[in-house]
Amino acid sequence: MILVTGGCGFIGSHITDALIEKGNKVIVMDNLSSGNLKNLNSKAEFIKGDVTNTDDIESVFCRFPIRAVCHHAAQISVAISMENPLFDVNTNVIGIIKLLQACSRYKVKRFVFASSAAIYGNPAYLPIDEQHPKNPLSFYGLSKLTSEQCIRIYAENNEMSYGILRYANVYGPRQKAEGEGGVVAVFMNRMTANKDCYIHGDGKQTRDFIYVKDIALANVKALECDESFTANVSTNVYTDIVTLFDTMKRQVGYNKNAIFTESRKGDIKDSYLKNTVINDLLSWLPKYDLNEGLRETAKYFLNA
Repeated sequence: MILVTGGCGFIGSHITDALIEKGNKVIVMDNLSSGNLKNLNSKAEFIKGDVTNTDDIESVFCRFPIRAVCHHAAQISVAISMENPLFDVNTNVIGIIKLLQACSRYKVKRFVFASSAAIYGNPAYLPIDEQHPKNPLSFYGLSKLTSEQCIRIYAENNEMSYGILRYANVYGPRQKAEGEGGVVAVFMNRMTANKDCYIHGDGKQTRDFIYVKDIALANVKALECDESFTANVSTNVYTDIVTLFDTMKRQVGYNKNAIFTESRKGDIKDSYLKNTVINDLLSWLPKYDLNEGLRETAKYFLNA
């Protein structure tokens, strides 16, 4: 059986769907602080629990023969990490250590982890590869980088292999517009309600937008692999925010123009990730280009 933590959330629920579609038995553990039971695949076994709670973790591992873990339960807000770093560390670092301790006790063979481009900080060069300097600008990025090191240490001292996946900017159905929902979800939410949309700065800043179903497939392949690796999961394509906005306008049928505001302090100007490692190792490449991914996302938001 495969345990997906955070399996009622945006990305975790899509991974659960993809795993079940391939015939896997999946346990979903989620505290529902940000996840929603509406996202839960009906064929998954659901356990309400928190990765920071040792008893919750123990109750799952002692009940089910878990052979692999796909860890997506996390504190995902950069802003919250800066306002409350202790909460961020407790959820993202202490939580993963408790989970890894259980994996060690119960002889789990495979551990796949959702990391982030936030570990890199301001790009020293583009595209960003896995050897790029790690200079996170937030406690969130730091917690992800620390979690990666924890996984490596546990794997080296146990018979466990790992896949660390560093995501670019993920978007798609089920993503929330609130908090750190991402610009696509924020725009979609406002466009479908015919509200004004705001672009910070001149809109020429670029990001690497990857569709959530491509992320799900990368996780499935990472769970099927026996080799330990760390890889970016990205499109290796950059898109500026104005182009993103114009593309979404066409998909949604939105007629308003964007309202430009001051740049946000600390925003990275340009970022996109090289995806050669995961392609070479797992024969993974994104199947969805931005137009196709936004079309599916628009359908979801328009019908929500």
